[in-house]
Amino acid sequence: MYSFMGGGLFCAWVGTILLVVATATDHWMQYRLSGSFAHQGLWRYCLGNKCYLQTDSIAYWNATRAFMILSALCAISGIIMGIMAFAHQPTFSRISRPFSAGIMFFSSTLFVVLALAIYTGVTVSFLGRRFGDWRFSWSYILGWVAVLMTFFAGIFYMCAYRVQECRRLSTPR
Repeated sequence: MYSFMGGGLFCAWVGTILLVVATATDHWMQYRLSGSFAHQGLWRYCLGNKCYLQTDSIAYWNATRAFMILSALCAISGIIMGIMAFAHQPTFSRISRPFSAGIMFFSSTLFVVLALAIYTGVTVSFLGRRFGDWRFSWSYILGWVAVLMTFFAGIFYMCAYRVQECRRLSTPR
């Protein structure tokens, strides 16, 4: 059980760090504009060496930002529950901490997949046509790696929950 929780906690830490870095950085998309390189993220865009805040309140930007922030919050709360799962205190005997941590990591995965799906759909259909020479950049890729890490953190914690339940059911009362 502890090896599953340890693996889940490792994946959770890495996934959460990747989520925060992907959300905060401005390299989601790179493109060429008027002969110079430009890149943009969720919060600002850069032309050459000068960066500007994205002040436009466009629905897909706001949805992507909100889902990325919700994903990071779910991952952080999952880490807290995962750390608490190592301590066997009978205060919450009705709710399994590994199960709760797994649910939080799956929620985090869902939110980041929604954010990346919205960003991908709008970028490919609208911005991809507007900028001829463009590509997704490393911040966007970190978001997809965070999907895998938070998903596997949820898997590890669900496995820990199953081991804990099997042990609980096999002990005589």
